[in-house]
Amino acid sequence: MKEAGECSASRSSQPQFWAKLVSVDSRYPDVEISSDEMVVFSEIVSSSTDKHEWCKITRDSNQSSATLQNKSSSTILVGGEVVQREDTAVVKCGSEIVPGPAREGYLIYKFEIMPTLEFCNNRLKICIDLEHVKCSICLNVWHDVVTVAPCLHNFCNGCFSEWLRRCQERNSSVICPQCRAVIQFVGKNHFLQNIVEDILQAYSSLKRSMEEVAHLNSYASIQSNLMINSGRKRTRTNLMLDEDTESAELPCPQCGSGYGGFRCSQNTVHLQCQICGGMMPSRAGINVPQHCMGCNRAFCCAYWRAQGVTRTDSYPICNSASLKPVSERSISRIPHLAHEKNRHEQDITERCIRQMGRTLQDVISEWIGRFNRREIDRTRLGLNHADMINATTNICNECYDKLVSFLLYWFRVAMPKHYLPEDVAKREDCWYGYACRTQHHNEDHACKRNHVCRPSRGAH
Repeated sequence: MKEAGECSASRSSQPQFWAKLVSVDSRYPDVEISSDEMVVFSEIVSSSTDKHEWCKITRDSNQSSATLQNKSSSTILVGGEVVQREDTAVVKCGSEIVPGPAREGYLIYKFEIMPTLEFCNNRLKICIDLEHVKCSICLNVWHDVVTVAPCLHNFCNGCFSEWLRRCQERNSSVICPQCRAVIQFVGKNHFLQNIVEDILQAYSSLKRSMEEVAHLNSYASIQSNLMINSGRKRTRTNLMLDEDTESAELPCPQCGSGYGGFRCSQNTVHLQCQICGGMMPSRAGINVPQHCMGCNRAFCCAYWRAQGVTRTDSYPICNSASLKPVSERSISRIPHLAHEKNRHEQDITERCIRQMGRTLQDVISEWIGRFNRREIDRTRLGLNHADMINATTNICNECYDKLVSFLLYWFRVAMPKHYLPEDVAKREDCWYGYACRTQHHNEDHACKRNHVCRPSRGAH
């Protein structure tokens, strides 16, 4: 019987392993994976020291994942999913693997990928004190980081959202929990969030439990940039200003007058429209969309239309088409995002639609119906809240283009081959399918291979 981590391939005297299986039980050694394809022999149950062949791990071309094949005599668990004998599953850094049909009674391994020399050389090195990446409210490492201005302190989204809510309930100025400065702006900080994720990957002991994360997310209310009034009381001098000057200093129409039965208070938080830059009050619990469900960005058109407010020189309002339900939209051209921006595949799709005697709008309407009936796998949709989106969901123009591109992929995949032009139908599938990077810089490859298909290599 071979030692743990050995494979049928020859090994050098000083192997450089690219990944390893780390046993959750510290009494058992790690399984080091040194070759691109390796059959693993290791302990399976905690009650025995016998080693058995139970999986084959093949390194994927992107070097950030691997394909695991079950070589044992029974089912195994990969990331909580059952993998039958000889079946495969994609494993990434952090994937949990159980060499048996249940967690109880079996060893548990974590799959870890070692950083390559190239990865380390190209990676920005940041030296940071862990105390400087902690939220001053919960005293834990930031989760879903938001930054406030002008003081530029950072907090967890859930922590600061609750702080903001309590300040508004007291009808007081929103001050920074850390330095007590009056806050005028708050928004998500994606750059710091990426750094936090790298830190948590390096120091797993700092990670919160799933229950803590879910609890914190339940309080998070900051989806896009918020403008916050200072709460400063207006003086008599302010009130004596002429109407034009006064209105120009107010964030939105509802700050100066009541529309639709609502008027902003001194502490009302405002959202800035993604399109026109105008302001509107952030109002939870109203049946009027203020954010695109697909990207969480704020758009003001639907809100002001519901309030009966029209555009003026002082208060811009974005076009009514900027945010509206999927079912109310129309389309006459294939989005440039379709088929991963491969213009050859876009041209083929357009020709096929004409060959079928249909229009693009007709095709998209049909597939939105299928999408609404959940006949389509939404894994690759690429929109926030993908599982919640349906025909009545309000989304922006950019997210609608992404949705149409997603639906056109499934339209092509499901299309009978006799609708394809003869030269197109004879093309072989690209090994990397829609994930192929060569199609973006090699016109010949983009044209000669079919890229509207699932990858047969790599982790996708």
